[in-house]
Amino acid sequence: MIIGFDFDGTLVDSYSCIEEAFKRALEKRYRWLPGKGLWAKLLTKIELQFERPSLGGHKKTHKPPFFLRTKFFETWFIERAKLSRPIDDAPEFLKRLREEGHTVISFSAEDFIDGMKVKRLKMAGLYDLFDDVIVFGRKMTLDEAFQLVREKYGNETFIWVDDKPWRFIGRGDENTEFVWYYFPFTARFVEKNREKLALIPHLHVIRDLWSLFDVIENVQKRKHLE
Repeated sequence: MIIGFDFDGTLVDSYSCIEEAFKRALEKRYRWLPGKGLWAKLLTKIELQFERPSLGGHKKTHKPPFFLRTKFFETWFIERAKLSRPIDDAPEFLKRLREEGHTVISFSAEDFIDGMKVKRLKMAGLYDLFDDVIVFGRKMTLDEAFQLVREKYGNETFIWVDDKPWRFIGRGDENTEFVWYYFPFTARFVEKNREKLALIPHLHVIRDLWSLFDVIENVQKRKHLE
């Protein structure tokens, strides 16, 4: 099977460290600035606005505003990467999937800074654990990224794992299985509109990555009976 993973909130916890990363970036870039703690809290609130669901998002490519592409935000992303921690022993989990013969790909959105997602994957020690890395948002839309998966790997079952299930709505095909990794930080947005989940066919919900092996087994059994 082809298994695609989002990054933030799916393989690494990069959310609980957002405010601390801002503090460190401010210290490195603006040592003279008073009240760095308060500025970090304000910047965190602004950043969290970008994490809210966007139904049908990524239909177009986008270029973030200039102020989000500055050296300060580049420093913040790097500090955030340093503070991020793997979820559920993600490196060993990805290795096990590949050992069992699955094709494992990184399938996630680009950061504000070009090339930063790949850089953070490498800093997390995950980049070399993937068979392929597909980044959407800047040079290709999410729909184009999905089409690229099909062009590269044909119509084999594609298991798409993401903590942001709103990305699933209106996408995929009959050979796509959608797996919502329930990460508390982003799950709160889903809980407010849980009825939207009914729009997603072949939806599975897991609360730890290793439960994906149960999903794979169930999908294989279902496919065998079809």
